[in-house]
Amino acid sequence: DGFQVLREIRLFSQVSVIMLTVRGEDTDIARCLELGADDYMVKPFSHIELVARVQAVLRRVQGLSVTTEERPFVSGKLSVDFASNEVKVNGKSVKLSATESKLLHHLIRNEGRLLSHENLLTKVWGETYRDARDLLRVHIQHLRQKLGDSAESPSIIVTEHGMGYKFATPASS
Repeated sequence: DGFQVLREIRLFSQVSVIMLTVRGEDTDIARCLELGADDYMVKPFSHIELVARVQAVLRRVQGLSVTTEERPFVSGKLSVDFASNEVKVNGKSVKLSATESKLLHHLIRNEGRLLSHENLLTKVWGETYRDARDLLRVHIQHLRQKLGDSAESPSIIVTEHGMGYKFATPASS
């Protein structure tokens, strides 16, 4: 369904999305917008309205300056270019899966803040996965390995037992 397609798109992209659907319930509209749709149109609609809404979304996207999340993150041994999705550890490129990349980006955007398991799961995988702590734990483990973060004593992605994870500023090596 459209909700699932939107969830999948948001796993790897922030491309603009206008939902075109026959579902006109307020709950459906709110759900789509919460999942990251830029606009929502219920069929039938006029082509003039569709063109106007597409142009409005394009104006918003083109009018944006480089935001904090798009600027490269550089700290210690870690550098992340959000625009190109390039991650480097000690100057060497590290290949992340789309999910690992999204998880890392969310952690970096909230640097220093404790993020609950539920927060990370819903932001990265969607509401359906809010209780899938084992899934999160495995991805955190893989991400730590790729970033060269110690499993026994992590210093980049810090575990707050029973609560969640926190992205700490990586030290230089």
